[in-house]
Amino acid sequence: MVEQSELNRLFWHSRRGMLELDVLLVPFVKEVYPSLDVENQARYRKLLECEDQDMFGWFMQRGEPEDADLRHIVRMILDRVQPK
Repeated sequence: MVEQSELNRLFWHSRRGMLELDVLLVPFVKEVYPSLDVENQARYRKLLECEDQDMFGWFMQRGEPEDADLRHIVRMILDRVQPK
């Protein structure tokens, strides 16, 4: 179970000030993060340490993270918003 204080902290770290990132990250942290396993929660926290410009490129599919953990969480977030 994720503590509310951790969720609040992650919510504020997910607000990046770039609309394209906010519309992906904020709903993900609110709706999906609490149900993730420990490994994927760690991947999400690792993603939040990345630069906004890097994340923007990954989410706009102009590139992929070199790190396998980051690739996994980026794909998970994209799969949630893209039609199959």
